[in-house]
Amino acid sequence: MDLGVCYYPEQWPQEVWAEDARRMSEMGLTWVRIGEFAWSRLEPEPGLYAFEWLDRALDILHAAGLKVVLGTPTATPPKWLVDSDPAMLALGPDGQPRRFGSRRHYCFSSETYRAHCARIVTALAERYGGHPAVLAWQTDNEYGCHNTTISYSAAAARRFRLWLQTRYADIAALNRAWGAVFWSQEYRSFDEIDPPSQTVTEANPSHRLDYNRFASDEVAGFNRLQTDILRRLSPGRDVIHNFMGFYTEFDHFAVGADLDVASWDSYPLGFLEDFWFSADEKRRYLRQGHPDVSAFHHDLYRGCGRGRWWVMEQQPGPVNWAGHNPAPLPGMVRMWTWEALAHGAEVVSYFRWRQAPFAQEQFHAGLNLPDRTEDVGAGEVRQVSREIADVGRLSPCARAATALVFSYEADWLTKIQPQGRGYSALRLVFEVYCGLRRLGLDVDIVDPAADLTGYQMVVAPALPIVDEALAARLMSLTAPVLLGPRTASKTVDFQIPPGLPPEALRSMLPMRVTRVESLRGDVDLAVRVVADGSVVHGKAWREFIDSPLVPLARFDDGGGAWFRHGHFDYLATWPQDALLQRILADMAERAGIVCVPLDEGVRLRRRGGLTFAFNSAPEERPAPAPQDADFVIGGPTLAPGGVSAWRGG
Repeated sequence: MDLGVCYYPEQWPQEVWAEDARRMSEMGLTWVRIGEFAWSRLEPEPGLYAFEWLDRALDILHAAGLKVVLGTPTATPPKWLVDSDPAMLALGPDGQPRRFGSRRHYCFSSETYRAHCARIVTALAERYGGHPAVLAWQTDNEYGCHNTTISYSAAAARRFRLWLQTRYADIAALNRAWGAVFWSQEYRSFDEIDPPSQTVTEANPSHRLDYNRFASDEVAGFNRLQTDILRRLSPGRDVIHNFMGFYTEFDHFAVGADLDVASWDSYPLGFLEDFWFSADEKRRYLRQGHPDVSAFHHDLYRGCGRGRWWVMEQQPGPVNWAGHNPAPLPGMVRMWTWEALAHGAEVVSYFRWRQAPFAQEQFHAGLNLPDRTEDVGAGEVRQVSREIADVGRLSPCARAATALVFSYEADWLTKIQPQGRGYSALRLVFEVYCGLRRLGLDVDIVDPAADLTGYQMVVAPALPIVDEALAARLMSLTAPVLLGPRTASKTVDFQIPPGLPPEALRSMLPMRVTRVESLRGDVDLAVRVVADGSVVHGKAWREFIDSPLVPLARFDDGGGAWFRHGHFDYLATWPQDALLQRILADMAERAGIVCVPLDEGVRLRRRGGLTFAFNSAPEERPAPAPQDADFVIGGPTLAPGGVSAWRGG
């Protein structure tokens, strides 16, 4: 339960460093992240290292009692390096290089760039691996930011062919897996295969899925190159990476396997503005952010970090990069901080110490204005620091009763072949997460490879590929399991199963999906619950099911919409809120989990014997606390952007 800040000493005169460090400590900050964009200052000429300024910065921060996360600078290779090796640049889907002039201008598959990264990381780790200030490392910065995970370069093509050869062993097996006989796409050798870009129309979906898998493996391998060096030369320090919000182009669970701590960069107002939320939601939560966006990522990255996670960058004011950039409601920086801590964050670090008066992020607020006076967020950080001292240290989050399964591969698949505009595994999982949270439930977001035993209920809204191992784990459970539409609808090779979906789970789900349809967003699918005749709704997707099972709910034409067999529930549509809440509440009751239906905008999270309540609504809300609650933060009324925490109940 520490607070930190992102700092760029190379961007400020050295005479202000000591005063900055003193003020950081006085504000209650204990961690400082530095160095992740500083390659041009660390190595201004090829092979000529200039570490003296960083020596001084680290010594100053250490003298002020601050702990440092030192970033590897590989997200911003300097101009001289690009000029010496233009082939290190990634190529976009249009075949054009992503040139020097901003950041993330490299290809994960470039062997020469990997060698340069190994060299600079080794030099940093050799010099600072034992420095008393450096207690953690951050690898690179925001892998994939600006849609840079996938490259179509010559280096990527070469490595993709090798990847395919390892996966399939012979070209005939690949041709079968890809259904390459279609449109005469059969290959005679792996050397004939190119990345799937610039095709006249849709490229082979199996080809595209394998390219996503390959690109994800490239990110994991690039990260592992750095973590191996850092662990060898700087033992005992945590190795961290900072992931992003709603970004799925590589498997974060796979990258997280090589980290000690997963972290992410939390910008609630920007995410609300730039993602799929309705105009009404964007207006209502304009200055607070959607009630579930930050929490979703907290729980996701806690899963990626196997319980250990940070917020590396917390929005402290208006940002510069969204379509519109409102200022947070007073109190929101405090609320966002406590929300992260309630979800188990070890550190919440703010971006950034001081707003930059130059370059691309001039409108991005910091804790201080460019003239070194404090901005609004600084006062809220001071308040949180005092409150942390009053509350005391809390134990890590206990395992939740509910597991929500999220597959990055599922999101790739639904992007490649959505079948309906806007169909997204990520969005479906997020909406189900919102439904669980509206019932006051704590949630663990887990990888499809996770051990699910011990959870009281398991929710898997989007698993179009269910391999044998996952099928066996699901069928071994006794807890209620909810499966969403398109479950087990594809083989691992991205083909319809020979026996029709959901073939992989047929022993537990005696049904066949014989037809699907995707529908416009403004089309409601009426669904009548058999037990009481109530009418709720689905949207976007409808499946036609052939099954001896009697449905729990039917569409208007009598077709089944909600099925149950044993401990499995299956949904043949994308549920709207009322249908979703009905199903989740029913599951929780069968699982013996107590729900706390919440007022709009209010959410709960439990940690260390405390229950936290947060209000993202623009109106006051009562805290859902028992009459005898012992409040340690706030009280029985939640102001807009308010936080309460209590013992008991």
